[in-house]
Amino acid sequence: MKKLFLVAITLFLSINVHSQMRRDRMGNPQVQREPTEQELAKREREIEERKQEYITNFLSTLEADEFQQVIIRQHLNSFYDAKLALFKTPFERKFERQKAIEQLEKTHFEELKSLISEGDMKKIQEMVKGEFDEKEVVKEKKKKKKKRRKKDNDG
Repeated sequence: MKKLFLVAITLFLSINVHSQMRRDRMGNPQVQREPTEQELAKREREIEERKQEYITNFLSTLEADEFQQVIIRQHLNSFYDAKLALFKTPFERKFERQKAIEQLEKTHFEELKSLISEGDMKKIQEMVKGEFDEKEVVKEKKKKKKKRRKKDNDG
């Protein structure tokens, strides 16, 4: 009876261990590996493209002219690069990193205040704090595109 009980427990444990391993289609276990240089470069490129798309969508909500938008784009790019550098910098404590990020958010756009309107500056501050809803902008763009297509097809 004891042997049967031990065999049953061993079988149960081995099935659990076996089921938790990641396997491919053929049942071979998949091992974790380091990403290659190509994969890292591709991911970096995708992140940069996504960042530019996000900034472009944000700029479409501002009332600024072309020149102001170019300057704002440069400031936003440098802000995100500086923020990324802060995340990569080792800090003693978590609150020190948070303080540094808050300081960056407060001071990075100071020189823009004289160039752009107060409403646009508020929008930039909201976007920096993460309150910009890109989905709404994308929906508006799609609506405008549909209206334009409908107008072109009718006319």
